[in-house]
Amino acid sequence: MRIGILSRNINLVSTRRLVEAATQRGHDVKVVNFTKCYVSIEHFNSKIFLGEDELPHFDAVIPRIGASVTFYGTNIIRQFEVKKIFTTTSSVGLMRSRDKLRSLQLLANAGVNIPKTAFAKYPGDIKNLIKIVGGPPLVVKLLESTQGKGVVLAETAKAAVSVIEAFYDLDENIIVQEFIKEAKAEDIRAFVVDGKVVGAMKRKGVEGEFRSNLHKGGSASVVMLTKEEEKAALKATKAMNLGIAGVDMLRSERGPLVIEVNSSPGLEGIEKVTGNDVAGKIIEYAERWYKEGSNGLKKG
Repeated sequence: MRIGILSRNINLVSTRRLVEAATQRGHDVKVVNFTKCYVSIEHFNSKIFLGEDELPHFDAVIPRIGASVTFYGTNIIRQFEVKKIFTTTSSVGLMRSRDKLRSLQLLANAGVNIPKTAFAKYPGDIKNLIKIVGGPPLVVKLLESTQGKGVVLAETAKAAVSVIEAFYDLDENIIVQEFIKEAKAEDIRAFVVDGKVVGAMKRKGVEGEFRSNLHKGGSASVVMLTKEEEKAALKATKAMNLGIAGVDMLRSERGPLVIEVNSSPGLEGIEKVTGNDVAGKIIEYAERWYKEGSNGLKKG
């Protein structure tokens, strides 16, 4: 197979691992900086270029699209889809997962348990937002936040009002969510590929930090998912229309609560903690589609 990996940096760990896994399986692999690509759109003759040359034909494409270039990356993926080339992450799935509010709406509609969440833009609704999520302590999140940035824990009603008002004054879009105390600054990431959980880890925040992100100094360890947690991870991935996903969950008294579905999850942490060849599973996913001619995902 000829496989294209859409990545801005060939030296990123996840990109390198995918190249290694594809090469080990005898595939011809090319890393393409999609931000330097451009497209021509004509009647039945759309093309994708890099520099002066049209990109070669790929049998499958593996997108690694960062949050800051979601819009451009989505449209490059869509161009491959128009050309009937399989992508392990669909343009629809990428857009759904990157819109935090929309993703929560879709998850809730699909029957996936999530923390109580409220959203408003009018300052006069603040007290009602706090009431909806069960009062303080509560979590305020920027809709554009990544890696735990723009996520604030408000431990009192007064603090919550101040934080929300401050974000409103900055004209930022936010959501307010209930704080799951029993999670104890821990969450679970389940890595899903092609409808199966291929690895899972528990992440714990540093002392005094309620966020468990590894980028914030948190630690990770192997975890065995319960049947309920595995079911939640698979249902969440399907709701986002994703073939590959990192599903983040909190363990609560009412079962697993999905807090986010990441459409471009990093491989370094999950492979290091579990010892699983997750990159290889992603290549196998592309191979299966190539052999069967269908990925089972909706492209609309």
